[in-house]
Amino acid sequence: MANTILIGAQWGDEGKGKIIDVLTAKADIVVRSQGGNNAGHTVIHDGTTYVLHLIPSGILRRGKVCVIGNGVVVDPIALVAELDGLRKLGLRIDGKNLLVSNCAHLVLPYHRMVDEQRELRQGRAKIGTTKRGIGPAYGDKAARTGLRISDLMQPLLFSKKLQAKIRENNNILETLGAKPISYREVNGSYLAAGEKLRPFVANTVVYLHRALQRGKDILFEGAQGTFLDIDHGTYPYVTSSNTTAGGACTGTGVPPHRMDRVLGVMKAYTTRVGEGPLPTEDRQLAQMLHKLGREFGATTGRARRCGWFDAVATRYATMINGIDELAITNLDGLDHVDPIQVCVGYRLNGKRLKVPPCDAAQLDNCEPIYEAMRGWNQSTSSAKKLSQLPLAARNYVKRLAQLTGGRLSIVSVGPTRAQTIFL
Repeated sequence: MANTILIGAQWGDEGKGKIIDVLTAKADIVVRSQGGNNAGHTVIHDGTTYVLHLIPSGILRRGKVCVIGNGVVVDPIALVAELDGLRKLGLRIDGKNLLVSNCAHLVLPYHRMVDEQRELRQGRAKIGTTKRGIGPAYGDKAARTGLRISDLMQPLLFSKKLQAKIRENNNILETLGAKPISYREVNGSYLAAGEKLRPFVANTVVYLHRALQRGKDILFEGAQGTFLDIDHGTYPYVTSSNTTAGGACTGTGVPPHRMDRVLGVMKAYTTRVGEGPLPTEDRQLAQMLHKLGREFGATTGRARRCGWFDAVATRYATMINGIDELAITNLDGLDHVDPIQVCVGYRLNGKRLKVPPCDAAQLDNCEPIYEAMRGWNQSTSSAKKLSQLPLAARNYVKRLAQLTGGRLSIVSVGPTRAQTIFL
């Protein structure tokens, strides 16, 4: 399989968890490079639904090693709970199949509380965060005041640093009208979680480079999507990490010239969770998908906003990420939609745009230019090959690939591993 970066080409929730799980069959190592437990990857296998937040999706396959890289922000309490939950479902997880970078930054309770208070004070201008403390944790990282896994592995040092940080953040919380945090409680719970995580902690940069020298195939698992990238997304309605392909390098310590391909995952339509512009949003399509039990966030349970496929956005995502191949998911969600609209351009102040404006307010004012395509009005969920899809469905996925600019390599027609068409 070679070394593959897998990223979301839309606003996240593109079905990356399932595609990662399928591709892991040919990978030796799966690496998570950014984000925190604000991500949610859902994988269904043998009738069991697994919802993963910090642990890479490769954990569901035997003989694979999963790595949480230095670019991830880790809530130790949440990670221990996720480990316990997976073990209850029968998975074996130890220091042989899961490694956590000693350089990964920590998410602490004051990060979550500051995150929540900021959202409350934004009112209608809120970003729509998951309130998991991810943004404030990355903020501390950028300000060079964050605590890392390596600190947690040194109890005396950690306790000293934590006490100073809680004192500082309690002053902030007080000005925001929130309750102060107990140093004793946080220190005790985090040190306990740290001891449970100790067997997994390693210098993952060295591990990955040695794996490359041995010719191992590595899959780099992205979280969120291109338009939630802190630099290239619909700022400020973004996450706090680099969700694009470049983040796989900085978040793991693996250099760009060791990457062989970039696979972009996109839905056959468009969704996003939270606030911010979504040019092709369509309430009628959203209602239909929600009635089918689709499009609810794996992390928050919130109903996702839904719209038609946005080729302007995905074409730009191909440019930013250097996408070589495309995986189109959730094709079966459109099985009974006819006609189907595809956004092929934007119109803003009378001018036609071929790329999204970087300003969120301008993007919100863009009028989508649609191209109508015929629906197929029958189930695609049992198709095993592209030729078994209805002609209209084949024409649709080929058109999306043509508009986006990558080579179509995977079409997903359902949530299970078997419902995957390889081209």
